[in-house]
Amino acid sequence: MDDSVFHRLYDEYHQDVFQFLVYLVKNRHVAEDLMHEVYLRVFRAYDRFEGKSSEKTWLFSIAKNAAIDHFRKTAVRRKHAQEFFDWETQQLVSAERMPEEVSELNEDKRFLYEMLDHCTGDQKVVILMRYFQDLSIAETAEALGWTEGKVKTVQHRGIKFLREKMTAGERSGSDGR
Repeated sequence: MDDSVFHRLYDEYHQDVFQFLVYLVKNRHVAEDLMHEVYLRVFRAYDRFEGKSSEKTWLFSIAKNAAIDHFRKTAVRRKHAQEFFDWETQQLVSAERMPEEVSELNEDKRFLYEMLDHCTGDQKVVILMRYFQDLSIAETAEALGWTEGKVKTVQHRGIKFLREKMTAGERSGSDGR
């Protein structure tokens, strides 16, 4: 990979990828570490990038995988056991304080973001990609290696679940937990 390609990829996409990672892991320092990992993977794998997807969705795919690896390592460390971490069904809950990027969101989006911890990993990543990063259904499917139908289904279930959670939260006057 030549330096100019690497710098172009970094300049064009690092802000979007970093923001996605911050939203996902809820920690700027961890997101910065994961950014280093993402671009290390990009550097190692670019020669194998076939252009079947856009560079942007390829980068989001790498970022998602780096975040999954982080959550798996954290879960293993926390439990001191090699239990299977199921990305699709387990909740991705972080005990971290809300990053400043989130605190700058409007109240509705911030509440939605807080409720995302109650979703499955699949639902959370789809909603972050679609509504926080403005990726299309096709781009989200490319980044996740899914069909567009699966993205739509996961998105629909996630939104339905969030609506129920948010409505319950409003009724009880709390955050719905």
